[in-house]
Amino acid sequence: MGKLRKIRNSVKAVIIENNELLTIRCEDKNGVFYMLPGGGQQLYELMPEALARECREEINCEVVVGKLLFIREYRSDNHEFAEEDDSVHQIDFMFRCSLKKGSVPGIGSLPDPYQTGVEWLDISRLMEYRFYPLTLREYIMDKSKTDYIYMGDIN
Repeated sequence: MGKLRKIRNSVKAVIIENNELLTIRCEDKNGVFYMLPGGGQQLYELMPEALARECREEINCEVVVGKLLFIREYRSDNHEFAEEDDSVHQIDFMFRCSLKKGSVPGIGSLPDPYQTGVEWLDISRLMEYRFYPLTLREYIMDKSKTDYIYMGDIN
């Protein structure tokens, strides 16, 4: 492994309206990919506060943070990005969220460096997208998998 780092907590918003999932659109050397809005929790910041802040920064929206849906661990040395960065250990806490009335998604004031937009993805076509974490696609598409919270080390 490369340089040792602390484990990073991250919070993510699962926002679904009209059978579409709100995502941030990103680009890297392999092309377009999508992720849930959200990001790192800061010291002394409660998870709902962190998620509300991250949504303002990335999708320019106020959100109502709901129940915890999924917990995912990610160790980069176990996945496709090991060559680029083999020293990331992140725990993602994914919450069901809704947009506050009147919120219209768009790029916020502090988007991620690789973020190029905000996009609604048709849930029935989610497997067609390069959406991370890849395994999460099947859980979002299959509403019967609502009792499964800890997902382990997935990408």
